[in-house]
Amino acid sequence: MKTFLHVGCGSARKQHTTTAFAGPDWREVRLDINKAVDPDIVGTMTDMKAVRDESVDAIFSSHNIEHLYAHEVPRALAEFLRVLKPDGFAVITCPDLKSVAALVVADKLTDTAYMSPAGPIAPLDILYGHRPQLAEGNVFMAHHTGFTEKTLKEVLVHAGFKMTGSWSRGFAIWAVSCKNMTSPEKITELARQHFPNANF
Repeated sequence: MKTFLHVGCGSARKQHTTTAFAGPDWREVRLDINKAVDPDIVGTMTDMKAVRDESVDAIFSSHNIEHLYAHEVPRALAEFLRVLKPDGFAVITCPDLKSVAALVVADKLTDTAYMSPAGPIAPLDILYGHRPQLAEGNVFMAHHTGFTEKTLKEVLVHAGFKMTGSWSRGFAIWAVSCKNMTSPEKITELARQHFPNANF
């Protein structure tokens, strides 16, 4: 059985990740900075010292890279590379600021952009963090940086990932990045397995 590290898991479990990771072939290890969500490992993306070098087959990072400051992103991605096995890969999803910016330009900063399990989400929430959770004192939910599809791919390349495929839909960007070189066909297959409702 392969192992994926669920980075910044929050309260989510394996079944809340991707179709492939939710299947029987993958074992989940949950890592989060917040002890209250009962992770397997308490730690941060920028310092995952509790995870051994080259010990996981994949990483799943959903809507947490934007919680870092911009200067911390390369450090987190370096940690991703360190813990991935040579043939490992990372699946990363985060808000797409390009689509959010279009709503801001249309003067819809506080209008509902979409409905989430946590309730209505406005562009303001996507830019700076979910306001109701911040109001409850969950400061981990604040956003300190952001990406477009282009800039997310750029930081992944600069971090040292050898091949990346990406896809933007609605208000989210999805990227799959391999630690080492692989074939374009492999990237496409990973995207099919892990991106939601993707047709490639």
